[in-house]
Parts: sequence; structure tokens; C-alpha cells
Amino acid sequence: MAPNLMDQNCNNYDDFLSRPCTWVNGPIIVGAGPSGLAVASGLRRRGVPFVVLERADCIASLWQRRSYDRLKLHLPKQFCQLPGFPFPDHFPEYPSKDQFVDYLESYAARFAISPRFDHSVRSAKYDDTIGVWRVTAVVAGVEVAEYIGRWLVVATGENAEKVVPDLQGLYDEFAGDVIHVCDYKSGERYRGKRVLVVGCGNSGMEISLDLCDHNASPSMVVRDSVHVLPREVMGKSTFALAVLLLKWLPLWVVDKLLLLLAWAVLGNVAKFGLKRPSSGPIELKNRQGRTPVLDTGALAKIKSGEIKVVSGIKSFSPGKVELVDGQILDLDSVILATGYRSNVPQWLQGCDFFSKDGMPRSSFPNGWKGNCGVYAVGFTRRGLAGASSDAVRIANDIGMQWQEETKLAKRI
Repeated sequence: MAPNLMDQNCNNYDDFLSRPCTWVNGPIIVGAGPSGLAVASGLRRRGVPFVVLERADCIASLWQRRSYDRLKLHLPKQFCQLPGFPFPDHFPEYPSKDQFVDYLESYAARFAISPRFDHSVRSAKYDDTIGVWRVTAVVAGVEVAEYIGRWLVVATGENAEKVVPDLQGLYDEFAGDVIHVCDYKSGERYRGKRVLVVGCGNSGMEISLDLCDHNASPSMVVRDSVHVLPREVMGKSTFALAVLLLKWLPLWVVDKLLLLLAWAVLGNVAKFGLKRPSSGPIELKNRQGRTPVLDTGALAKIKSGEIKVVSGIKSFSPGKVELVDGQILDLDSVILATGYRSNVPQWLQGCDFFSKDGMPRSSFPNGWKGNCGVYAVGFTRRGLAGASSDAVRIANDIGMQWQEETKLAKRI
């Protein structure tokens, strides 16, 4: 098998005298999550060499290192598989975290993808004097390595860094246990404790449910409106139904039908503190990236009072939280289910393809390609299906360019 890249000592270039570097005869992919693996597999099938740089010591570190034990795919597996490699038939409709990681490991092995682990990219900048990308990474926290290549694929995605809100008194007065959801594994350690879950998305709901299952007493902060939909109706995926309907009906009609279905199955959730947004669930997802909650049992606990829905937070004091409605709750622990964000602005330099929030300026389906050979994958706000769609486009586009340039080089 041909190697992924051609290692050369670049010290003969005056620009690169400061450190040894590696020339990549193909794209440099930053990130070895599902998005980066999907691009790499497409390039492998087209015979294009590449290198994948990953800051962690494994692929899909968000799934392997920063997710809770009971996590499963929220959508049916057919909507989550990566290009060219379906899930095994014996996997359930909603694979578990461990099953999904096994699938990704098999995917990397199938397409001979060997990321360079412990490579934390600190900067990537386009050198327009010679028309290449210069990517600098710290290896294992010690040495600095530089990679030079014609193309850069940003595959770090929407969920690279945890979002930690600045809540008055939480870190200097509360004195109880405080963690982000990325460090939560199970409710075992919270048995008998009073826990405040900050956030009401899919993670906040599932963690509140998990806490109930371990005999904790969770209160869940619902500051904004939220769409809650049944994950399935009569054994059929609500998401699959929406995808089917969108083939025939306008988006706004599908949103109306989903809300009617949710009302029929779940009832009026507003009376339990879960006010619905004015925009429909699909419109809100496409426009703002806010994913509707697909209920897996938390709503029943909310209706029974086992999960208490509370309003926004005013401030924390020792062992207590004061809410904006004046309530004061006694607490033992706080779990921040406040999500993640892109980290692209921290390392990508001199590139206006991304906005200040680390997302491509152009929305899906036009946010996958920029100027000067830069690409983005995993930023569609449409989950694994959106990432796979962009990955195919990127691999095809780079593959055509690489073949043309290779033919030209052979003629010379």
C-alpha cells in the first residue's frame, strides 16, 4: 500500500528554516472524528494521499472520552452511517456509544486511515507567496511539528470545545460539585443527591433521566423555549417520517404536522414548563442549529415530578441557587449541559471563510469550500448525515484537482 504522504526535509526552503517540517502530497485534515474519517475514506478510494492530525490519542474523542455511558445515537442508524460503509445488520436501530465507536474503528481500519495522534494544531495559515497551507502542531505537548500542503480540511466540527457559562457565584461561592456534561459518565455517584442540570437539550434531558434512574433528585433549568418530539411513533422514527414528508411537502407544512403529532402523543408540554418556540423544529434546526429534543423517557419523569423543571438562574450561594422567579433551591451538585462550540478561531489564521463563532459564513449546502484550498466538514448543523454529504463533495473536489495536478507534473 502506498504511504499517505511524502516526508521530506523542507529546510532547503528559506521560509522553513525555523523548524523541520513535513510536505504532504495531498490535503492536511485536522480532526479525526467522524467528519475527518469520512473525508479521508473518500480520498483513499480516489488514491489521493493525505495526513490526519488529531489532538487526542484516539479517533472520535468526543464519543470515546467526553460522553456519558447511556448515550445512544438519537437517530436511526441509516441516517448516521458514513460514506461507503453501512452499519452491521446486527446493530440495533439506535446503536449505543460503544457500538458507534466500534463502527468508527472498523471504518478507519477498512480504509487504512491512520491519524497522527497527540497532534494539537496551534495554527494554520495560508502562505500566498508559494500557494500552500502551513499547519503547526504541538506533538504530545512537547515538540513542534509543521506540515505543509496544498489543501486544508477543517474537520474539528461544531463540538470541539465545551461551553462553560459564567454564572454568578457558581465557581467562587457555591462550594459544591460542579462538572460539565463532557465529564459526566453515570448517575451512580449522585445517588441521594440534589442535582441542578443546567440545560434542557438532548443531553440535559437524558442526564436528568439517568439521575432519576440512580435515585438522585434532579432539577433541570429551562431558560429558553424548547421543542420536544417523540423519538418514535408506533415504532417508527419521527425523524425518518420528517425526512419522508420533506420529499413531498414544504418545510413549514412538515413542521406543522410534527407539532400536531407531538401534541397528540405527548400532550401539552407547556404546562410542565416546556414552552415551544414560535419557529417549527426543522426551521429552527436549519436556521439556528437548535436540535429538538427527541424524548426517550425524560418527559414521563417530568410529568410525574421526579424531574423538576425550574426557571433561569440568578445566582449561587453556598449549597444553594436562587432562580430568576425568586425560588431558592438547596443543592449538592451542578451539571452543566450547556453544549459545545467550534474552536476554529483559536488556530485558523487569516481566513475569512469562517466567522467569529467558528462556523462557515455560508450555510449548508454551500459552506464546505472556501478559497485557497480550504474546506470545512462537520459544520452543517445537520448531524452525521450533513457531515457525510459535505465529505463526499470535498473528496470529489480535491480528487479531481489532485489528478489534474498529478497529470501536469508527469508531463513536466
